[in-house]
Amino acid sequence: MKPRKPSISPNDDLFRSRLDNIINLRHELVILSEKIDWSYLDEQAGQFFSDAGRPAHPTRLMAGLHLLKYMFNLSDEGVCERWVYDPYFQYFTGSLYFAHELPIARSDMTHWRKRLGEDFCVTLLQESLRVAHEVGALRTKDLKRTVVDTTVMPKAVTYPTEAKLTYKAITMLGKSAQLAGITLRQSYVRVGKLALIKSGRYRHAKQMKRARKQERFLKIRLGRLIRDIERKQELIPVGLKREALEMALNKAKQIHQQQRGDSDYCYSWHCPEVECIGKGKAHKPYEFGVKVSVTTNVNPAPGGHFICHTKALPGRPYDGHTLKRILEETSSQTGITQERVYVDKGYRGHGIKGQTTVYQSGQKRGVSTSIKKELRRRSVVEPIIGHAKQDCRMDRNYLHGALGDAVNAVMAAVGFNFRQLLRWFRKIFWRCYLQLLKYIYFDCKIKLCLNSFF
Repeated sequence: MKPRKPSISPNDDLFRSRLDNIINLRHELVILSEKIDWSYLDEQAGQFFSDAGRPAHPTRLMAGLHLLKYMFNLSDEGVCERWVYDPYFQYFTGSLYFAHELPIARSDMTHWRKRLGEDFCVTLLQESLRVAHEVGALRTKDLKRTVVDTTVMPKAVTYPTEAKLTYKAITMLGKSAQLAGITLRQSYVRVGKLALIKSGRYRHAKQMKRARKQERFLKIRLGRLIRDIERKQELIPVGLKREALEMALNKAKQIHQQQRGDSDYCYSWHCPEVECIGKGKAHKPYEFGVKVSVTTNVNPAPGGHFICHTKALPGRPYDGHTLKRILEETSSQTGITQERVYVDKGYRGHGIKGQTTVYQSGQKRGVSTSIKKELRRRSVVEPIIGHAKQDCRMDRNYLHGALGDAVNAVMAAVGFNFRQLLRWFRKIFWRCYLQLLKYIYFDCKIKLCLNSFF
């Protein structure tokens, strides 16, 4: 059922503390909550729910918790815990009175993300840009000249090695077989653990022949386990247990048969969508996750730099082949066609023609003085990506599956934009405060002069 709207009583509750009597109404979170169009977000979220069934949680509560999570770099558990004792968090999510317990379960945030998906997160990104434009932190002309770059959003997986992955397949396949009711000849958990430890020690000591021997031992045991389960698989009745066993068996077969360099190489048991992306940097030659595109304004707006568009790009695509789609989505989300786009040399062969002109780093021909200046500013996207990773949870993605990659990338951009708006509101407050002090100072000075004159 569609999200229910919070009931507002015309009479105050004498036994409960009203939040607007407790908090500072000039706080930046209070100002931001008044600028966001919650009714529009509620209308957009309503299309993901049916008209029948139990009413969903209020959109302002669920969307507000996700915004606070990415603005303050908190986990689902962290934002739920802080909500209980932070009145500003409660006011931001639409509460009228101070509450001593959270009205939802922590798992409701996961279910809500899965239901609404990436589309509603894009709506939140558009709302952040709209609020920035409304308060004067972002101008229309700032969105006409942008910078596009890609980065890697790492997944929360351990560093993959052949031995670890094979041993993981042995343990998880054995658990799935036991849950399905299959009696195994041998689970190979104990001997596999010993081979895993030996492999790591031999690799550390640069004794590669001995290490490869232990890894072959693990591969052989995994093959034995697969064949043992295949012989007894038909005895299991059709149902959920058999489906779960077949899924685990297919994944174990892939790990057993895959070779280095395969396009569908599996790097993690619980996150098979993880990809190995070569960075070519000395401190981090490889990262395991998904490629993400980030677009920002090249010239600073009054409120700084905002992320205009972001998107997860699974499949390790070439940067130049993704630029056309990125520019089309950016124009559709912002309603503005980019005049100039600045990219690095990884976007060669993009084939963009028309109203948008693409300039690459190091380009010499057809470059005026103003374009040269903006080309030197192309690297402004790097600190934007760094802050999105460090402060807005793009550095390590804990959300499950390909949908989790898409949602986390967009929500990190949403959190970054709203952090910029909080900074903008603080800046405006102190500017008004200093201006007021200046007027008071000059007024007192004039009065003192007049009193001394008369």
